[in-house]
Amino acid sequence: MASEKENHVVNGEDEEEEEKMEQFFALLRNFREARNRRKHELIQREQEEISKKKKKENKISKLGDDGEKSSWVPSFEWEDFTAEIEFRRPSIIFPPSFNNKQEEKKQEDDGLDLNLTLSPASS
Repeated sequence: MASEKENHVVNGEDEEEEEKMEQFFALLRNFREARNRRKHELIQREQEEISKKKKKENKISKLGDDGEKSSWVPSFEWEDFTAEIEFRRPSIIFPPSFNNKQEEKKQEDDGLDLNLTLSPASS
């Protein structure tokens, strides 16, 4: 009888072990399935982005643009900003009517001193 009880206890422990193993393998299967689903989602998203880019490139080429990017990249050096600037044409001079109006204002203002200066107070 003692051996029957021991076998029963061993069988009970074996059943627990088997349940734990089944749960463990079920977890592994679920993990693999989730990983594969995520992998397929990422692949689909990447394919969609590629197809959108191709559609966009097709639209650009239909508009007449070659779709090629320019190989020229602007670059600046310090000398570009420190060099003296030489203009091709002389600077813009305001029309004579504008210059005359300013001269008239200067002549009118000569009668009054509109400059605000601080002078020492005489006492």
